[in-house]
Amino acid sequence: MTTFSRESTRIVLDEACDRIGVSHDGAELLRLGENAIYRLSSAPLVVRIARSARHWDDATKEVAVAQWLAVAGVPAAQVWPVDQPLDVNGHPVTFWRYIAGRRGAPGDVRVLGRLLRRVHELPAPSDFRLPAQDPLQRVRPRIEAARVAEDERSFLLQVFDELLAAISELEFPLPEAVNHGDAHVQNLMITDGRAELIDFEGFCWGHPEWDLAMTATEYVTAGFWTTEQYGQFVDAYGFDVSTWSGFDVLRRAREISMTTWLMQNVDEDPEIRAEFDKRMTTIRTGRPTVPWRTF
Repeated sequence: MTTFSRESTRIVLDEACDRIGVSHDGAELLRLGENAIYRLSSAPLVVRIARSARHWDDATKEVAVAQWLAVAGVPAAQVWPVDQPLDVNGHPVTFWRYIAGRRGAPGDVRVLGRLLRRVHELPAPSDFRLPAQDPLQRVRPRIEAARVAEDERSFLLQVFDELLAAISELEFPLPEAVNHGDAHVQNLMITDGRAELIDFEGFCWGHPEWDLAMTATEYVTAGFWTTEQYGQFVDAYGFDVSTWSGFDVLRRAREISMTTWLMQNVDEDPEIRAEFDKRMTTIRTGRPTVPWRTF
């Protein structure tokens, strides 16, 4: 299996750009995670490369969601006007208009709460169907494919199975709704004070508590937020998921999801390996000892 890396994704990028007739000279890798995200210097364009053909449906959905949000008047990333996604060497590739702003930061957490409320209040789209919520669908494949010790793999698989059982017993207090699916503050772009949502591959129909649990877990476990900042998020949305009796299960699920996302690149950088080890300690002991680091 070819490693999903800077080198392998650059080959995919070059071919994708050639197919739609834009130059890839000077392209900059912005992020390597679930996707490789490149910014082109030849056009106001961002290119998203998914890890494998397994993510084709998600890439197709992202394009549909972007078009739907534009019609609904929700400030969000817009697709580049080409037929997409493209299949390049088994990788779904999509093209997006570049947003000349900054990623969301701690001061924007109130904005995230407001935008999530707006998304959760949208009626379901009528011209395509959002998939049913499955917040841990990528966790097991990540664990099985990761280059980690077998004892780490076995432990994570055990935790995964325990969480699936616990989730099935939950009774959620909020009505089902449209969900972003990866609702953290860095999936905002801020331009001249205007916030836009990005990254739509997790959009689904299900329990909005999962979206809210992202920021709550970043507060309770990861230490990304102060009490004041988390309070701003809660005030903007109007519901504090951390006070719900089922939050502990969602928190643990978010912890394993955040950890296995990072685990995909555990051999890319010693700092990533150190952060993975720190997060594993949190999951093993059930309590945070030091703040997590963002990547």
